[in-house]
Amino acid sequence: MGKFFFSGSTAAKLDEKNRFVLPQNMRFGLVENGVLEFSLALGLGGCLAIYRKSDIEKIVQKFESKQHLAKYQKFFTLFFSTLHETSCDKIGRVILPHTLKKAANIKNEIILAGVLNKIEIWPKEVYEKDLSALLSGKGSDAELARMAEEAFALLGEEEGKNGEEE
Repeated sequence: MGKFFFSGSTAAKLDEKNRFVLPQNMRFGLVENGVLEFSLALGLGGCLAIYRKSDIEKIVQKFESKQHLAKYQKFFTLFFSTLHETSCDKIGRVILPHTLKKAANIKNEIILAGVLNKIEIWPKEVYEKDLSALLSGKGSDAELARMAEEAFALLGEEEGKNGEEE
């Protein structure tokens, strides 16, 4: 079996206690050493992210050597002060902390999107707008279509190159 990665997407609704149900297949991908523990964090581009415990440990290890550099200080403060280690209850519900809900401008409906080593949590309306723009490639959203073309072009690059323009 190849290396596990998250993929696919599903819609979910927050209940009155800001909980959502994490699909079973995504929960299985978060289990490490027989334990279901993970972290909720700020993501890129306005989403939130769910990371495996081991991935957060790798992030911490890489960031520790840079923690005293002024140019990263604000990001580190916001990222780690909003990082929540958590799990699911017996039926797979996850509590979305108010701080993270507010940061991502999430109302009631979300999209859970599997993206390689993490699960992104998007406000449903933002995800649907971005998906539509990516698929149409029209108007001011042509940038998303260009990014998709560049990403798929990475697949054709020779091994050993880092994908940056020279």
